[in-house]
Amino acid sequence: MLRHSYFLALLLLLSPLAGAAREATPDVASPSFTTVPELRAGFDLLYQQKFAEARESFANWESRNPDQPFGEVAVAASYLFEELSRQGVLTSYFFLNEKKFLHGIDGSPDPERMRHFRDAVARARKLAAERQKTNPQDGEALLALTLAAGMESDAESILLKKHLDGLKRMKKANGYAKQLLAQHPDATDAYIAPGIANYIIGSQSGGTRFALWFGGIHGDKKLGMEQVARTAENGRYLRPFAKIILALAARREKQDALAQRLFRELSDQYPGNELYALEYAKAMRMSKSATRGD
Repeated sequence: MLRHSYFLALLLLLSPLAGAAREATPDVASPSFTTVPELRAGFDLLYQQKFAEARESFANWESRNPDQPFGEVAVAASYLFEELSRQGVLTSYFFLNEKKFLHGIDGSPDPERMRHFRDAVARARKLAAERQKTNPQDGEALLALTLAAGMESDAESILLKKHLDGLKRMKKANGYAKQLLAQHPDATDAYIAPGIANYIIGSQSGGTRFALWFGGIHGDKKLGMEQVARTAENGRYLRPFAKIILALAARREKQDALAQRLFRELSDQYPGNELYALEYAKAMRMSKSATRGD
C-alpha cells in the first residue's frame, strides 16, 4: 500500500498538469508576492528620507539577486523619491496649487539624479525582458514594467514637464498593470500606477480629458483614489507612498478626515520625518477652519 502511494504521488508530480500548476504559482522568494524584510527595511529608510542608506540596502539585496528586476526598480524609486522630496512635490503646497499639480515643478530636476534614475529603470526593463523570454506573463517582470513605466510617467510629467510623454508612459503602466493584476490580484503594489494615472488624468479640465479620450487615455478621479487605496491598505513596499498620495489627493477633494488619518498614521510610523507631522497639522487646521466657517 505504501509503495503504491509512493508511485501515485510520483506520477502526479511528473504529470503535465502538476507542472503547469507549479509554473502558475509564484516563487516563494519572489519580492512581488512575498514581503522581503531587507527590501521592506530599505523602503522604510526611503520614507524616512534616508536616501543613501536606502540605496545601500537595495544594492546589497540586488547583489545577491542579480536576475530580479525589482532590485533595480527599488534603486530607481530611491532616486525619484529623493528628487520629488527635494522639489516639494509630496506636499500639500504642491498638490493644492492647481498650476503646479497639473503642469509640474518650477525649474528643472537635478540632472545627475535623473541620470541615475533613468539608468536604473533601463536595467530593470532589461532584466524584465530577460524573464519574459521564457514566460511573457512572468509576474516579476510585469510588476517591474508597471512600476518602471509609472515612475517614468511621474518623472516626465512632474519633473521634466513633458506631459505628452508622461501620458504615454501612464498608458503603458496601465497596460502592464492590467496584465499583472488579471493573474495576480495580490500584487497590490501595482495598483498605485493606474491609480495615480486615473487621478491625474481625471483632474484635468473637461476639454483636456475629451482630447485625451480620443487618444485612448482615460481618467477617473474616484477610481484613481480607490486604486491607490488598495496599495495604501495592502501594499508590500509602496504602502506608505500610497498613503502619502492618497492623503494629498484627499486634501484636494476636501476629504479632511481621510487626510488626517493617513498623515497621523505616517507620522506615528516615521516620527523622524517631520514632513508627515507638518502635513497632519495642516490637515487639522483646515478641518477646524472649515468647522468655524473661516
